[in-house]
Amino acid sequence: MTVSAAPAEAILEESRGSRPRRLRGSSDARAYGLGTITVVYLLWALVPVAITVLFSFNEGRSRSTWQGFSLRWYTWDPTGSVLNDESIRTALMHTVTLAIIATGITVPLGVLFALALDRWRGRIPAGANFLALITFVIPEIALAIGLLFMVTYLATPFGLGAWAQVIGLVTFQLVYPIVICRARLLTIGSHYEEAARDLGASAIGAVRRVILPMLFPAILVSAILVFADVLDDFVIVRYLSSDASTETTSMRIYQTARAAPTPALNAMATIILVVSTLVIVLGWLLYRRWLKRQGQATDLGSFAGNL
Repeated sequence: MTVSAAPAEAILEESRGSRPRRLRGSSDARAYGLGTITVVYLLWALVPVAITVLFSFNEGRSRSTWQGFSLRWYTWDPTGSVLNDESIRTALMHTVTLAIIATGITVPLGVLFALALDRWRGRIPAGANFLALITFVIPEIALAIGLLFMVTYLATPFGLGAWAQVIGLVTFQLVYPIVICRARLLTIGSHYEEAARDLGASAIGAVRRVILPMLFPAILVSAILVFADVLDDFVIVRYLSSDASTETTSMRIYQTARAAPTPALNAMATIILVVSTLVIVLGWLLYRRWLKRQGQATDLGSFAGNL
């Protein structure tokens, strides 16, 4: 008796043809699920921000009922607008000033620290690296309380106020440029600097002419992150403030929101959001200019990836 192989071959061919379809189906379902999660997350994160911005243009005092479009809480309200309320103006100016000063101190220190740790070998630099990274695990409130006791009970050349806030913010933010610049240095390697030294450059000249230009994306990203993080910091600036002149926007919003808030708080938050967005746009323009100098394509995706 002879058994035909045709049915067996047909079954095998059918299984081979159906397997890729099953894999494609599961892959499409997985991609659809990830896309759904992404959309839900973006809506969850951005819709409250959009509502906050929208009600900053509300004509009435309500922060939940729309009463018409107006710039009342930005300009023409005689007592409660951002333009006419001195306490709001002071908080905004102090916040931006703190962000500029803290960024201007933190980023150069972080870059120098990263360069030193990249070249220094032994147990001492390992300990210094550990101390630099420990702020990732120390709660911000613990650091703020420690700095408060140091400023209050020790003989420091400064007291509570703006300079105490700057020093606290620099201490807390210093780890960001250190980590980001060290990661960039690991990708650069040592051969570029060694080649510059072989061509006659001094150690400082090699760092200045070769390493620092290649570190520019990491330095730029560090500055953007530090600036944006300082803008909305609350814990450190709250513990190290002295009076109303050192009140930031986060402190102002927190204190006023517990009383009788008006859309002026939304306007103040919107202004901070605009400042953060302008800093990111400026960073993108600088990054794009750097890419053109390097002869590379100006890709927005690479900039977002660095952020």
